[in-house]
Amino acid sequence: MTVDDRLGQARQRRAVVAARRDRVEVWGPDAIGYLQGQLSQDVVGLAVGGTTWTFVLAPQGKVEGWGRLTRLADDRVEVLVDPGAGQAWETRLRRFLMRTRLEMTVTAGVEVLAVRGPGAVDAVSEAVGPADAEGADPAPAWRPAGWPGVDGADVLADRAVAGGDLSAVIDQLGAAGFELADEAVLVASRIAAGIAVWGSELDEDTIPATIGQWAIDASVSFTKGCYTGQELVARIDSRGGNVPRVLHRLSVDGPPPAVGSAVTVGSEQAGLVTSSVAVQNGALALAWVARSVTVDPTGTGAEVDGLSATVWPPPT
Repeated sequence: MTVDDRLGQARQRRAVVAARRDRVEVWGPDAIGYLQGQLSQDVVGLAVGGTTWTFVLAPQGKVEGWGRLTRLADDRVEVLVDPGAGQAWETRLRRFLMRTRLEMTVTAGVEVLAVRGPGAVDAVSEAVGPADAEGADPAPAWRPAGWPGVDGADVLADRAVAGGDLSAVIDQLGAAGFELADEAVLVASRIAAGIAVWGSELDEDTIPATIGQWAIDASVSFTKGCYTGQELVARIDSRGGNVPRVLHRLSVDGPPPAVGSAVTVGSEQAGLVTSSVAVQNGALALAWVARSVTVDPTGTGAEVDGLSATVWPPPT
């Protein structure tokens, strides 16, 4: 198995994993207008039933949250975020409320089936029902994962079936060739796709562009008008996205390196590991890599904890 095979197999594995998400819901007469001025994505232009990535930023432009925004109705939206991040989202969104007519709730630990691998969206649509079926709820029971290079969808248990029992859905996905797997499989898929998570790669000091240009392209509207934190995002974009460090993927010939392990390229310390997971015959990891380090599109040799590794550029 080559190092590139580890990334490829993690992206291609057809798996169903029980996971959790926090869910932030905002609704009311002023909800859409308020969020249009707070989120990096175009909320007004998002069609009912549509899903997209978005940041919520501090006034200085640092990340205070990142998640998948779905417009549930003309005056209602949902944001699915990493476990434990829901409260931070609510705190941030309430910070600038002034006589704004909206309601907000946060539901922690919502049960989700994370389905990943080739054909995932089609299989979920078949098992749960397409979002655009005649008479269907405009707020579908599943959301596209939106991971670059990985076909995937997340099924919300409490919206997919009465009582939230997903056994029949799991059986149907199994019949379609998706195996029930543990969390490590989902982590491997996430790392192979270069996805940052809150508390590992993302915190209040993170600059949005550091998690990859693909994330800016997926999460930011440059035509919607002003929103909180816009200035830093626009300035970095106008300068070609140059930031001091960018999140990269690693394939390691050995066990998963510990978080904080140094990544060395040549004689230079290139960055630090942020997430890692064991895969067949090795490990995958994410790491911050300094802008000064040149990473070849076909991979650049590196060393982590005395082990041979390859650094791969962010996904596109």
